[in-house]
Amino acid sequence: CHRLWGLDLSAAELAHLAAGLGSDIPFLLSGGTAIGSGRGERIAPTSARGTYHWVFALSETGLSTPAVYAECDRLRGSTPVPAPEPSPDLLAALSFGNAEAVAAAMGNDLQAAAISLQPGLAEVLEAGMSFGALAGIVSGSGPTVAFLARDAEAAIDLAVSLTASGSAADVRKASGPVTVGPVEMAAAR
Repeated sequence: CHRLWGLDLSAAELAHLAAGLGSDIPFLLSGGTAIGSGRGERIAPTSARGTYHWVFALSETGLSTPAVYAECDRLRGSTPVPAPEPSPDLLAALSFGNAEAVAAAMGNDLQAAAISLQPGLAEVLEAGMSFGALAGIVSGSGPTVAFLARDAEAAIDLAVSLTASGSAADVRKASGPVTVGPVEMAAAR
């Protein structure tokens, strides 16, 4: 819309508007590999090498983000929650371009809550792992499940297997990181 309407907003102004639309929207302006903080609206680029191949298992039913957070609080009970910190193991794996190490370091604090509210997600995760994914994780508060594949060919095999098994309502593949190039950033300013 910024380009279409010929607006003259700075990158900071666009980021502010994006954060108002949703906590994960500012990342879409930056692309690449980044660490989100705050509600996810503050983006700090981080180094990453290599290309990562993902398969996303989409669900026919959604999950309410506030409900997932409430369930996470319920499951944690009175257990103290440490301040969020970037995982040193994940950052190291990304900087070396090692998909297996990235898989070993992946985690999502909301996954147990999402599975508690939508138990079928556990079956999707199990299916993806049995079909050769390096790792599977509930994406954000769900219900999408993201699987990391060894390479492009393994991602195709995984997508076909998930589709053929009926484990997911829909399946999509993607590879990344995807960065925003200078032409797009100049047009966005």
